[in-house]
Amino acid sequence: MVKAPTGSWEDDMTGRERVRAVVEILNGAATVSEIADRAEVSPTTAGDELEQLESDNRVRKTLVNDQKGYELNPTRLFFDELTELIEGNTRDELEARLEQLKSEEEELHEEFETDSLDELRERLAEQELSADETREIRNVVSTWEAVNTELTLVRHALRLYDDVTELDTAAGSSAATV
Repeated sequence: MVKAPTGSWEDDMTGRERVRAVVEILNGAATVSEIADRAEVSPTTAGDELEQLESDNRVRKTLVNDQKGYELNPTRLFFDELTELIEGNTRDELEARLEQLKSEEEELHEEFETDSLDELRERLAEQELSADETREIRNVVSTWEAVNTELTLVRHALRLYDDVTELDTAAGSSAATV
């Protein structure tokens, strides 16, 4: 991951590093020129770095308003997050996090007297709600989606924990014998 700039980002980072930093915070697809503008680099520099990121499977090419664009590769992001969870936590810590997330999910069920996220969304469409009530439900939907995403990640991390730690251990011991 690219670290955040501390001073002027042109002093702290190369143009290619700035392109990677911009790509990491993309919220959807962006054209090469949009990425170049944000990174304060030439379109050629941005294009070259984006092609490298594509070959590294970090981004994928797409069309944005009939122009060549790029977006983060969601599969790669998922596996990177999964790896970070496994490498940064013990099995016990992941199990505790799973328990905490399940508690949060149960609290949302109880507080909003609903069995599902879809049911909560239906309330937005079916009921006459004030702007504040609508905003609150939308915020809860967003929170609930984030909890569900993290639950999925933590469950996968627990399922793969032994395999990944064994692979890391095996790779570490074979590197030590070389």
